[in-house]
Amino acid sequence: MTVHHAAETHEHHYWQGAFIGDEEAGRRLSGLSTAVEAALSTPLETETVLAACDALATVLRAPEHPVRTRLARHLPEDEDPAVLTELAAYLSRTELTRKLRRELGGSAPGRLNRPDARETVYEAWAPVGLVAHITPGNAATVAPLSIVEGLLAGNVNILKTSSGDTLLTQHLLAELAALDLTGAIADRVVVLRFSSSRQEWLRLMCAPADAIAVWGGESAVEGVAAHVPPGCRLVEWGHRISFAYLTRNAWQDPDTLGALASDVCLHEQQACSSPQVVYLDTEDERDVFAFAERFAGVLATRPAAASPPDVHGLDPAEQAELTTTELIARLEEHLDLTGVFAAPDGSWRVIADTRPALTASPLHRSVWIKPLPRRKLLGTLRPMRRYLQTAGIAGSRTDIAELSRNVLAAGVTRITPIGAMLASYPGEPHDGVYALQRYSRRVAVQTDARFATVACLDDLARPVVLPPPGGPLLGKEEVQELNRHVARADAELYFRSGGSTGAPALSLFSYDDYDTQMHAAARGLLAAGYDPVADRTANLFYCGGMYGSFISFFSILERLGGVQLPLSAGPDHRATAQALIAHQADTLFGMPSYLWQLLHEEKDSLRAYGGLRKIFYGGEHFTAEQQRTLKDTFSIEVVRSITYGSTDLGPLGYQCAESTGGVHHLHADLHTMEILDITSDRPVAPGETGRLVFATHARRGQNLGRYVIGDLGRIVPGRCPCGSHAPRFELRGRTGDVMRVATYLLNHRRFVTIAEEQGRYTGELQILLTAHDTREHLTVRVECTDTPVPERLREAFLLGYPELRAAVEERLLDLTIEAVDGSSLDRSPTSGKLRSVVDARR
Repeated sequence: MTVHHAAETHEHHYWQGAFIGDEEAGRRLSGLSTAVEAALSTPLETETVLAACDALATVLRAPEHPVRTRLARHLPEDEDPAVLTELAAYLSRTELTRKLRRELGGSAPGRLNRPDARETVYEAWAPVGLVAHITPGNAATVAPLSIVEGLLAGNVNILKTSSGDTLLTQHLLAELAALDLTGAIADRVVVLRFSSSRQEWLRLMCAPADAIAVWGGESAVEGVAAHVPPGCRLVEWGHRISFAYLTRNAWQDPDTLGALASDVCLHEQQACSSPQVVYLDTEDERDVFAFAERFAGVLATRPAAASPPDVHGLDPAEQAELTTTELIARLEEHLDLTGVFAAPDGSWRVIADTRPALTASPLHRSVWIKPLPRRKLLGTLRPMRRYLQTAGIAGSRTDIAELSRNVLAAGVTRITPIGAMLASYPGEPHDGVYALQRYSRRVAVQTDARFATVACLDDLARPVVLPPPGGPLLGKEEVQELNRHVARADAELYFRSGGSTGAPALSLFSYDDYDTQMHAAARGLLAAGYDPVADRTANLFYCGGMYGSFISFFSILERLGGVQLPLSAGPDHRATAQALIAHQADTLFGMPSYLWQLLHEEKDSLRAYGGLRKIFYGGEHFTAEQQRTLKDTFSIEVVRSITYGSTDLGPLGYQCAESTGGVHHLHADLHTMEILDITSDRPVAPGETGRLVFATHARRGQNLGRYVIGDLGRIVPGRCPCGSHAPRFELRGRTGDVMRVATYLLNHRRFVTIAEEQGRYTGELQILLTAHDTREHLTVRVECTDTPVPERLREAFLLGYPELRAAVEERLLDLTIEAVDGSSLDRSPTSGKLRSVVDARR
């Protein structure tokens, strides 16, 4: 999308993607309700906002990027261009995802999911609708960041900036909207610049609002309050007062005084969290005067302010307040109430005051020092609870614990160490609340038993629309290189792949990303027919060696609240079977090859038990004949894929109750999928088989790009009978299963199909490739049975696979069928997966 910047100075309003002038803005304001309803008719995906914000953050970090250059022209004259870098840090995917998770519980809070998988109740955070933002004229970043918070909650946003403001907010949001190809962000943003005296415009923008966010003091709130319609939520981000509280040991420590001076000087006390008063835990007035004199000495050593508080640096009202405060304090010195210590040039002042009542400072390095014993703390501060924000506390660990409870009860909303009063952490609540919750509603939908396998109600209503993937294709080696450069803060969980198709590879996750993926896989299990209330599950995946399957499915069952027997895949099949029977397991999770061996080796005891009802498998596939055998022999009712995924990307697809074979739904809220031609990087025709390429969007810790995962598949057309809009695809094997042998391309999956359909073989099948002096050798290794499988299968392969028959007839290939014990088949030592093709050619 192209950014259309204001061509003329009078076009200083930005309305849903276009810069307009006063006349057009006035006309559109009259129809604001209609515009809001049109925008809200299509939900805003959280990922759309995250992707656009992260893209804007990337260009803002680049000093010479045209976007940063354009925006720098609209900074206020006294604003440091570094503020754009600060904006970039806030707008990054990492920070915004952390904010979403902390404030709304997840990175996609607007989706109607089941908070308790055992109930068919769906909850989500829904936008309030239209949020009107009234922002101050003295903070360049407040306005755009307030809009971003409204967008993260899914709202339409209309914002008023001061008539004296530059057009930074308008142009920054225009750049943000341009990075969203869907146009959804532009539809939800209106920025108007006008004077507060223009009451009719203020009334028109507030009349249809569902929430009004006001930044400023009491006068600003009062000016808007008259326009707040009934039922509208008023969100006040007003001025606040902060203070420091020091115990005796702390105020005698020179380091404490230095840290306190830093809090006072940083931003010249212009932040709400800057200390205006310093309380000492004492009733002795001599302590107050002595400390004030010592602290004045520390302030005197601090570098001068960038804009000194003289008549040239302050407006007349600010200068008058400074002068009046100091003059009155000097007069009260004669009453032994105060003591004034001030710089000769007026650059700072410390006022000792024997009265404990909280007193606002005139700022600009002006500090009150007052006595307040802790036993009187609550009674002294609570009358000012509406205005309290930060308390910086210095003392022992016990002091801090006790005092924290007291000042919180008095109305303080945040407590910090001295020296960190102006510091913040990602996702920190503001003035005692989370902004995103103030701009959202918690909504719920109750349903009945028909929805038992519906994990997300939205999937029945509409498809998820994520930004299209971009960038180059990446393979396993490129992704491994990316993993070597993951930031330490995001490398919290290490997994290794099973290594069934090559050397085991390392995969890294942040815990946030892991949690998001486990919740997604849990939703997939519900769709597949897992019942967390009734099913008793044995987790029989392989464990250890940094392999992730057992741990992941432990986490998934934990999130579902299902009954779990964490047995893992062990070599003692008899002990495992006894545990299943003793604890009445009816559902098995595991690899097909392991479950097949377990069930057949312990056939007698497990058939006699008769309690097994469901099998959910992953990592490999049960053929149709194997599934039939499981159902006929062990009375298994459900045999279904537990998930389709990879160690690098996590869960990619899931089966629903209508899915068969290799058909899966895409986890469309996490990934986008492409299917590319096997030999060229172009999309295949609809219905054709090609290479599966996934791009993960909901991931904070790393971006794996367009990952060529190594699997083959095809799109399944049409909407699934289960009702979900999530796209479907069918797995068609791995690229490594396609072998070039004796000039022909042969496919392992084709061998399995022929063995099953024409050879009536239901066991495991492995292909071994070797080479002799004159020709190549293909050995099909199958499990020993009571029937003469090898000869029957050789005949079936030659009859049903023309390319194989041609290679044998042309004496380019020797074909052997070898019956072996199932335990001797070549498997991955980590995961236990069967290696479908073992290429031993040199």
